[in-house]
Amino acid sequence: MSDVKNAILNGKTSLGIEFGSTRIKAVLVGEDNAPIASGSHEWENRYVDGVWTYTLEDIWTGLQDCYKNLTEDVKKQYGVALETVGAIGFSAMMHGYMAFDKDGELLVPFRTWRNTITGPASEELTKLFDFHIPQRWSIAHLYQAILNGEEHVKDVTFFTTLAGYIHWQLTGEKVLGVGEASGMFPIDIATRNWNERMVASFDELVAPKGYPWKLEEILPKVLLAGEKAGALTEKGAKLLDPTGTLKAGIPVCPPEGDAGTGMVATNSVKVRTGNVSAGTSVFGMVVLEKELQKVHDEIDLVTTPAGDLVAMVHCNNCTSDLNAWVGIFKEFAEAFGMEVDMNKLFGTLYNKALEGDADCGGLLAYNYFSGEHITGFEEGRPLFVRTPDSKFNLANFMRVNLFASLGVLKTGMDILLKEEGVKLDEILGHGGLFKTKGVGQGILAAALNTPVSVMETAGEGGAWGIALLASYMLNKEEGEALDAYLANKVFAGQAGSRMEPNPKDVEGFDVFSKRYLEGLPIERAAVDSLK
Repeated sequence: MSDVKNAILNGKTSLGIEFGSTRIKAVLVGEDNAPIASGSHEWENRYVDGVWTYTLEDIWTGLQDCYKNLTEDVKKQYGVALETVGAIGFSAMMHGYMAFDKDGELLVPFRTWRNTITGPASEELTKLFDFHIPQRWSIAHLYQAILNGEEHVKDVTFFTTLAGYIHWQLTGEKVLGVGEASGMFPIDIATRNWNERMVASFDELVAPKGYPWKLEEILPKVLLAGEKAGALTEKGAKLLDPTGTLKAGIPVCPPEGDAGTGMVATNSVKVRTGNVSAGTSVFGMVVLEKELQKVHDEIDLVTTPAGDLVAMVHCNNCTSDLNAWVGIFKEFAEAFGMEVDMNKLFGTLYNKALEGDADCGGLLAYNYFSGEHITGFEEGRPLFVRTPDSKFNLANFMRVNLFASLGVLKTGMDILLKEEGVKLDEILGHGGLFKTKGVGQGILAAALNTPVSVMETAGEGGAWGIALLASYMLNKEEGEALDAYLANKVFAGQAGSRMEPNPKDVEGFDVFSKRYLEGLPIERAAVDSLK
C-alpha cells in the first residue's frame, strides 16, 4: 500500500481514459502496470435529425465526471489527492467525423461510427482506392458531405475523431496514433503514414469543387506508439480537472482507438496473433505478416498502435439471442418456484452444450437481432429451425445457439484463414462469451481451428490498454518494441488458459457452417415476410 501511495505522490503512475459507446472509463496503473484505481461515467448517444451523435457538453461533462470519480477512488483507497501522473493517454471508439473551422469551432454535430449514412461515398472510394472503405470511416463521412453538397465543407481546416479531438483540446496537438488514424483514412504500411497515392487520388477527385484545402492539410499528423504527442497544457489540465488540483505539463501519448487499445489489453499486437472480442457484437482482429492479395468487402484493414497491418472482421450480433434463450429458461425455472442464480444458469446451460453432437445434430439458428454486412443482411430476424429428423435435445439446442453466435465471424475469418492463407499462432478471447470456463473458448477454437487463450486480465478493457500505451511511452528502453514491452513488462507470468482446437469439434463446426450458409435464404425469407 505504501509503495502504491509513493508511486502516486511521485508521479510514477500512468493514466488511461477511454470513451466507449455507453461508458467513459479511467484506469490508473502503478509501476508494475497493474490497475490501482479507476473511475467511470455512463453516457448515451443521441439520435438527432437522422444522425447518431454526442454533444460537446456530453463529452466534457462526461470526461470531468469520470476523472472526478477516479480521484475520489484514489483518495478513498490511498488517502492522497491526485496532483500529477507520469503520463496520460486518451482513447475512444474509432471512426466518425468531427470537422472544425479556422477558429476551432465544430462545423456540424459529431457524426459517430454508428451512422450508416455514407453508402455512396463508401462504394465510390472503395473503387477509387481499390481498398475497402467502410461507411463508418472518417473519409467516407467527409466525401459523403461533399456528395451531399453540404455548405460546411469549404470551411473545414481540420477534421479528426473523438480521441483526436480530446487530445487536441488538452494538449494543443493535432495528432493521432497510427491505429486510430487507420480508421480515418488508409495507411501505407511501408511508411506507417497516410497513403500518399490515395491522398493524391482523393485530391484529384474533389479538385473540380475548388475547395481551399488539400486533404493532407486538414488531416491530423500520424504518430506511432511510444512517440511523444505533447503535454497537458494549463487549459487542458483545467478542462480535465476543474478543481485545479491536477498540474499541467504531464506527457501525453498518441491518442488511440478502441480497436488498438483492445489489442494492447489482450497482448495481441504481435504478428500472427489476434484477438476476438465477443459480447453483444463480436469482432476478430488478426495481425498480418503481409498485405492481402485481394480487396474483400467483408474485411477492414487497420493497424496496431505500432503500425503493423491488421485485418478486422466486424459482426453486429453475438450473444443477444443466446441471452434471450437463457432468459426463457430462467422464466421456466421461476414458474416452478425456483430461485435462479444467473451465473449458475449460464454455466449449466453452456456446459450442457459440450454434451451435444459435434455438428449440433442438424439444428440451425441465426442470431440476427440486426443486419449483418458480411452475409448481406440490412435487417435481422432471430431464427431457430430444424428438420423433423434433427436430433432436438437441450445439449444440441444450446450448442447450435453458441455456434450461431460465431457463425458470421467464422464466415469472415474463413476468408482470411482459408482463401488468403493467413497464418495464426494464437487468438486471445475476451468478453462475455468466455465467462463460462472452457466453453466459448473451445467453440471459438473449433470455429477458427486455432488455439485460443483467455487471460485473467481480459476484463480490464481499453482504458487499461491506453494506460499501458502511456506507460510504454514513459518507461520503454531504447529500441524496445511495443510487443516486447507488453510481453516482458506487463504480461510476463500472467495466468491464462490456452485451449487447442479439438479435431472432432473443428469438423463439426465446418459441417454446421455449410448448413448455416446454405440456410441463409431462410433468414432472407424471415426478413422479407416478418415486418
